[in-house]
Amino acid sequence: MLEIITGMTLAASAGLNAYIPMLGLGLLARFTELVQLPAAWAWLENEWALGVLGVLLVVEALVDKFPALDSVNDVLQTAVRPASGGIVFAAGSSSGTVAVADPAEFIASAQFWPFVLGVVIALVPHALKSLARPVINALTAGAGAALASTLEDLGAVLLTVLAVIVPVAGLAVLVIVVVVLIRRLGRARAARAARRSAV
Repeated sequence: MLEIITGMTLAASAGLNAYIPMLGLGLLARFTELVQLPAAWAWLENEWALGVLGVLLVVEALVDKFPALDSVNDVLQTAVRPASGGIVFAAGSSSGTVAVADPAEFIASAQFWPFVLGVVIALVPHALKSLARPVINALTAGAGAALASTLEDLGAVLLTVLAVIVPVAGLAVLVIVVVVLIRRLGRARAARAARRSAV
């Protein structure tokens, strides 16, 4: 069961930022004993993969801080974040971690279905983020882009670490993040509708 929670939390993290959970898994596998990636996912801890993921993370982190560019980035990331979610769900749920001693219980045959499940899970926070960003930018005249992006990145880091070390706590944080995002989106839409009706 912890394997599923680990995979779900990592996939949701990828929905916020595609590169943080992939880089996190790779770094934890390469430099600590917290994660032991299976052979199929060992490429995540390769120095070239880590370097490329690091560069991509820096690019996304910078672009995502600017209004309008963040929305363009969200469109481009519509394929990348779910794919990353699939990768980290499959890799995370089939890896040995501090909390998961026998990952083979969950992934006994193919890695296709965990990948698909990760894609679907990553789509949820990605979709919420993509819908919320233009509204946040409009309500704050663009000033909220950097703050929202920074909070999303910090959330992705927190979810990644918790998914590996304390998966149940990661799931609890994930639920809180989703509820907060849904409420923010609802409030922002209500404020926008109120401004339109007042005009």
